[in-house]
Amino acid sequence: MLLRVIHLFIALLFSPTLFSQNAGGWENAFRQWMDEEDIETTSIEEVYDILSVYADNPLNLNQATREELEQLPFLTPQQVEQLLAYVDRYGPMRSMGELQMLTALDAERRQLLRYFTYLGEAKPRDSRLRLDSAFLHGNHQLMLTGKIPLYERRGFHDGYLGSRYRHSMRYQLNYHDRVKWGVTGANDAGEPFLSGRNKTGYDHYSYYLQLKELGMTENLCLGMYRVQMGMGLLMNGGFYLGKLAILQSMGRSGVTLRPHSSRSTQGYLQGVAATFRLHRNWQLTAFASYRPLDATLNKDSTARTLLTSSYHRTKTEMGKKNNTHETDLGGSIGWRKGTLYAHANILYTHFDRTLVPQKESMPYRLYAAEGNDFMNMSLDYGYTNARLSFSGETAVNRTGAFAAIHQFNYRVNRYLNALLLHRYYDKRYTAHHAQSFCEGSTIQNEHGAYVGMTWQPSSKFSLNWYADYAHFPYVRYQVSLPSDAFDTMILVRTLLYKGWKLEGRYRLHIRQKDNDDKTWLINRKEHRVRLRLSHETRFGLSLQTQVDGIYVDYHQYDKGWLLSQQAVYQRQWFQCTGSFAYFHTDNYESRLYLYERPMLYEYSSLMLYGKGIRYMLMSRADIGKHLMVTAKIGVTNYFDRSKISSSYQEINGSSMADVDVQIRWKF
Repeated sequence: MLLRVIHLFIALLFSPTLFSQNAGGWENAFRQWMDEEDIETTSIEEVYDILSVYADNPLNLNQATREELEQLPFLTPQQVEQLLAYVDRYGPMRSMGELQMLTALDAERRQLLRYFTYLGEAKPRDSRLRLDSAFLHGNHQLMLTGKIPLYERRGFHDGYLGSRYRHSMRYQLNYHDRVKWGVTGANDAGEPFLSGRNKTGYDHYSYYLQLKELGMTENLCLGMYRVQMGMGLLMNGGFYLGKLAILQSMGRSGVTLRPHSSRSTQGYLQGVAATFRLHRNWQLTAFASYRPLDATLNKDSTARTLLTSSYHRTKTEMGKKNNTHETDLGGSIGWRKGTLYAHANILYTHFDRTLVPQKESMPYRLYAAEGNDFMNMSLDYGYTNARLSFSGETAVNRTGAFAAIHQFNYRVNRYLNALLLHRYYDKRYTAHHAQSFCEGSTIQNEHGAYVGMTWQPSSKFSLNWYADYAHFPYVRYQVSLPSDAFDTMILVRTLLYKGWKLEGRYRLHIRQKDNDDKTWLINRKEHRVRLRLSHETRFGLSLQTQVDGIYVDYHQYDKGWLLSQQAVYQRQWFQCTGSFAYFHTDNYESRLYLYERPMLYEYSSLMLYGKGIRYMLMSRADIGKHLMVTAKIGVTNYFDRSKISSSYQEINGSSMADVDVQIRWKF
């Protein structure tokens, strides 16, 4: 044990940067399903939180339910149905090799399943549940994470109420996936801790208790939780991973409840939610929530804007903390017979302050939500068989405006899949918790069609392609006329000689924006390319080299490129990760994104522009069966500026370095 500790600290200080990002880990494997510049930060943090939980507490594939399998976002409806049908027909799987018998599963998804599932004995579950047994015999985990900046921002001298350290605490209990209980506390840099309005400690807490399979009660959530209904036109407390991911997951629809365990302050509800099995074919979900929000107020104390940044670093930001409250009441009643289903959903929302958005000088906000009380209703429905799946949702709000989304997936043969998706969102449609497929930023004022295909003729080659067209009938931010957008991407992956993998992608994204005098629209054309080469050796070393490029045609021609090298070395209990990148872009318009392996339950995608280098080193040691220690240092050096950022975030220098430390104890 002592030798392991010594080895750890020597490695943290002196490990060479030759070793870097593991191209075979679940984080990297899943990242290939996404497009970093097309995903909201809160969404990706949520999906990483979910998958991190399943990586630590994998599902028993021989006993997993449809709802549990649908929590894995990379599985299509056909794949979920085929997994359930196989176990039901042939009995428990004895080897992961049996997954090759499922024609709907490709090699990549079979590999991903190995990270989040295992094959265990299928045992009948007792409807009785004793919480004292769960506490004594469950799996406990305590995690502490901190970020230490090796630089000073202006706000830490004059403006911010707290220290420069970002830190969090996370405790969770899991008992056979039937009892989940936990609490998470988090502070961003600059927020007070154990002082001021945060006398109880952290600036934000998440707490939850989830109980499953209690007789007729299939799922009960107390505290903070998330709800997903249908395809997200009423409520989506889950996540949306962008246009590339929906092509590969082929879209899904349903009603799910899960606890909110992350440090994110967005998208959760607070109160009670439950799902009841009324009959073999009928299911009821109901929830009630009351939670605080931050808002910018008008002079008459009405709410102008609901804030989502969740920062409380300055007196102004702290003054807006929890100054508005939201009540949500809703539910869903659903019917399912085999692979055919339908749900009727309803959501009522009330704010204790009247929403009065500023419209005089902002015509694009003419149809923004206004008032205290809001009502939305929808129907979602779907059907799946071995060759095709269809799902859709149609919703209406209190004013009679409606929104609709439908997707159709057809499996032409075992190598080729095609997807067609259509959506129509009225300009008057508003739903505060809606999050679904869209080109714009909200589920409003959009009409579009998406078509895509995946082709994998062998285990060594795959091709993905999509094209999406959207029309916006009403004005938008920086767009004073009805406008259009077009987006297309092609992605090719191939397995080369002796484990070498090559990936190439090209994306064209065209959006219309105002010209200088706002009398006409001009096209903003953005071209992005990526080439990635990776290799895993038999000695625990993986290498990955990536080149990114961008070319933007808008008012002027802006371009940029990024070259990065990542790899990882892993041997039994020890892992060392590092990366190096050089970026060179003309300006912010030509910004590029760099993925870095993050701490557990976090996601790290850096946005880089200008000229400079970025390098990172991270080491992780599993000390015995219960303790894990991780340390990471990341440095960004800019060659084209003497100051970084502005206002309170300004750094008087051209370099910034952060040290992250994480400790996890399982007991």
